[in-house]
This record gives sequence, C-alpha cells and structure tokens, in this order.
Amino acid sequence: QVQLEESGGGLAQAGGSLRLSCTASERTFSSYTVGWFRQAPGKEREFVAAISWSGGGKTYYADSETGRFTISRDNTKNTVYLQMNNLKPEDTAVYYCAASSAIGWPPQADYRYWGQGTQVTVSS
Repeated sequence: QVQLEESGGGLAQAGGSLRLSCTASERTFSSYTVGWFRQAPGKEREFVAAISWSGGGKTYYADSETGRFTISRDNTKNTVYLQMNNLKPEDTAVYYCAASSAIGWPPQADYRYWGQGTQVTVSS
C-alpha cells in the first residue's frame, strides 16, 4: 500500500508560479509511474503530467500544459514535483498525484494509489 501526500498548493496570482510536491510512504515509489491530475469545480478530473519510473524518468504532458509545467522526481526523497509557471486562472483546481505500476502511460483508471489533493487557486 503506497500512501501519497501532496503539498505546495495555495494562492497565486496569474503569471506566478507554484511547485507541488508528492511524497510517498514507500521506497518502492521509484518503481511506479507517477501522474498529476486536477479537478476544477464542476469538471471531471483531468490529466496534467506524468513521469515514468524507467528510462531516466521520461515525461508526458497534457497538450495545454506543455511549456508551462514541468514534472520531475527525486527517488532518493520518494518525491515527485510539479513545477507550474505562468499560472492562469483556469489552472485553479484541486491537484492530485497518483501512482501506477502499469507499463507505459496508463489511463487515469489504471492509477491505483491517490493522494488527498492540494488546492491551487490562481487569481487574475
């Protein structure tokens, strides 16, 4: 059982930056693909970015986030980060990290472990 905890959310102004962290309870976290998802009020949860456990940490982003968000991981700290730059009001959402043991870039349904989420609010 992998427990995930997100941190780093908060209030930011448009154009500002935040860095989210996702820390796992298990060292085996390094063997999982980790993804960031977000859910805005009244909307479905959507994919933001993911990083693989193999191949030097390959990354994959939702089209809308390419160039603004960067996902990275530090396996020595059991932590995955999401650096968010040039924030927009439409980035306001609860951000979740999740872990999957599936190979490749799994769909959302294949992420077995989820954190509780951290709120990100971007003011205009």
